[in-house]
Amino acid sequence: MGEKKSKFRIYLLAFWSIFVLGVGGVALLFLMIANGLLGFMPSFEELENPKNILASEIYFEDGAIIDKYFVSENRTFVDYENLPSDLIDALIATEDVRFYQHSGVDLRGLVRVVKGILTGNSSSGGGSTLSQQLAKMLFPRTGVESKFDLVLRKFKEWVIAVKLERSYTKEEIILMYLNKYDYLNNAVGIKSAANVYFSIPPDSLQLHQSAMLVGMAKNSSLYNPVRRPELVMKRRNVVLAQMEKYGYISKAERDSVKQLPLDLKYNKVDYKLGPAPYLREYLRLTLSAKKPERDNYASWQGQKYIEDLAEWENNPFFGWCNKNQKPNGEKYDIYSDGLKIYTTLDSRMQKYAVEAVEQHLRYDLQPLFDDNMDALDNPPFANNMSAEEVEDLLDREIRKSERYRVMRLAGKSFEQIKERFNEPTEMTVFSWKGEIDTTMTPMDSIKYYLRYFRSSFMAVDTESGKVKAYVGGPNYEYFMYDMVKGGKRQVGSTVKPFLYTLAMQNGLTPCTKVPYVSQQFIQPDGSIYEPKDSDVDPEMDGKMVTLKWGLANSKNRISAWVLKQYNPAAVVEVMKRLGIYSPIDPVNSMFLGVSDVTLYEMVGAFNTYANLGVYTKPYFVTKIEDRYGNVIARFYPERHEAIDAQTAYLMLNLLEGVINEGTGIRLRSTNLWRERVTQEYGDFSMPIAGKTGTTQNHSDGWFIGITPKLTAGIWTGADLRSIHFKTIGAGQGANMALPIWGYFYKKVLADESLGIREDDMQFKKPANFKINLDCDEVEKTKSPAEFDEFF
Repeated sequence: MGEKKSKFRIYLLAFWSIFVLGVGGVALLFLMIANGLLGFMPSFEELENPKNILASEIYFEDGAIIDKYFVSENRTFVDYENLPSDLIDALIATEDVRFYQHSGVDLRGLVRVVKGILTGNSSSGGGSTLSQQLAKMLFPRTGVESKFDLVLRKFKEWVIAVKLERSYTKEEIILMYLNKYDYLNNAVGIKSAANVYFSIPPDSLQLHQSAMLVGMAKNSSLYNPVRRPELVMKRRNVVLAQMEKYGYISKAERDSVKQLPLDLKYNKVDYKLGPAPYLREYLRLTLSAKKPERDNYASWQGQKYIEDLAEWENNPFFGWCNKNQKPNGEKYDIYSDGLKIYTTLDSRMQKYAVEAVEQHLRYDLQPLFDDNMDALDNPPFANNMSAEEVEDLLDREIRKSERYRVMRLAGKSFEQIKERFNEPTEMTVFSWKGEIDTTMTPMDSIKYYLRYFRSSFMAVDTESGKVKAYVGGPNYEYFMYDMVKGGKRQVGSTVKPFLYTLAMQNGLTPCTKVPYVSQQFIQPDGSIYEPKDSDVDPEMDGKMVTLKWGLANSKNRISAWVLKQYNPAAVVEVMKRLGIYSPIDPVNSMFLGVSDVTLYEMVGAFNTYANLGVYTKPYFVTKIEDRYGNVIARFYPERHEAIDAQTAYLMLNLLEGVINEGTGIRLRSTNLWRERVTQEYGDFSMPIAGKTGTTQNHSDGWFIGITPKLTAGIWTGADLRSIHFKTIGAGQGANMALPIWGYFYKKVLADESLGIREDDMQFKKPANFKINLDCDEVEKTKSPAEFDEFF
């Protein structure tokens, strides 16, 4: 008997020894894990402030979101109060029904899992709590090489989960989980997921939509609603069953909702899509710009370097991320710091601008050009181009292509590459009726795209200088080059108002009469330069005419007369004061607009006339907030007095003459040219001052239009100046560009929410302005001797 008791004591001692050692060993293991002795363990600070990559958001001024900047994770935070209760209930019922009872590790759940493994019952569910899943997302598994590493990592997640439970409330853990989870298709976090899959904010999610997103949390790669909608539907209904099982919804509600479709409104995340893509790209490049160094610019980019350096030194917004630091001393990163960038753009005006550009190009201008392509020897090039010149231009286009770059890196010669460019290839090409899947040679695709006309558009608030609409081209996905801020083209006759500004500054008025005769200039080399008018008015030829008539009808003879009274250098100086920073050649032909300027510069300069001579540099962003909503930067426009108020008002009168009786009269008329089209963009009664512009061979068409509320400008042309309309009737600015202005403003006036009405507009008049602008009255009261005395 004694021997049995002795053995029992030994067994009992051994059992408790093993038990104590086991428990002690486990306790020691977790203690070592918690203190980071077995590998990485986040500190208290890291748990309190987990590092989250947040996309920066860009907003319209009226509150609508434009887009986001991100590289790896398209995530933005949403507050707990904006989460629908159905979403939270679905998450708890499906992923962790005992979430509110445990402290990070659910022992009952673990027992259930072990039992399921032993019995082979896989339906018993997983043992990971929401807190453990969050731990895995916040501190992802990396470098797992063995089963031991995997088990150790699991233990670490338990410890992190418990620490999370101590650091955060249950609501905060739910919020972190939903803000962190990757729902695939560039939808990281519930806010992005709701937008990507349903095009709505998270607080608008309905029960069946919430259930689908929660169902994706099991395995978003497998349960991808874009690729496997039927499988996702089944998974969603499992979530609904769980909600019914645990009393969150009734059986009748589950049976009703499970019949609903997924109701997807997939909003593909692509930087080429979405509103204002040209401005988004400009802002991205500008915010992230580094201090310009000449060595980083190509040899032919000298002017670009000069302009960028001036922006770096004078514009706080240019290179903002590299000029400013976060509290920790690091520079800001628009891809991960969750900045909120508030632009000046109005979502409604931006929409109308895009529609106006498309309306004119798609339904009028492009068909007009295409209908006359049969008359071209080498379409789409003009007939004044020789075959050799055309081939040279096409060779240049080949060298600019990505296909050429790749083949050159592969060691192919230009002759070999050119042969490949003549081999038929399957491709998808742009058309105004939608994308076309077709087969053509890369060379034919080059010609195909070259024939398309492009337009750029920018509108600014007249008084504040805020840019309200920005369209860099017809379609960012296929025509990515920005012709508002990036591209420069000859401005044609839109340069003439700057010449007339010089005249108004020096005592002339719109009613001043000058001779309508040919003018000659002696060139530096001794030759004679005599500018011509394309259409000499026989009734006015040789007579005295007003400056208003000369500008309204864009007569080169009158502009030449004005220039002869002063000099080209004086005109350049006026242009600089009005905000033109592109190089302007001070030559006798400058009033023909032979210098290349951006649309951005032209709109800003013209806007000065409506502001009593104060130049207000157009700007794009009003403020930037950090991820916590703190304003960390505010931006204001550059302002300076460019010309006196009287000169500015005189110029408005001259430019109103262009609209009322000159080349811009289509905005007033409904019975000129093609009546149906003109009615759609003409017949305005509000004050409008503006100028059309047409370059040599009518390769570029311009129009800048000013009202007391908005100044807007348009450039239209093909990518190459050798592609243009045959006649000036089709190629002039009044036909290529002006209609877009009209289409846009018709839409703006029709939108009562914008508060812009025709009967509520009047240009500001300077105090004590006494000049008579009625040229008929001036003609009656002024004696011929006064003219002789003046000159």
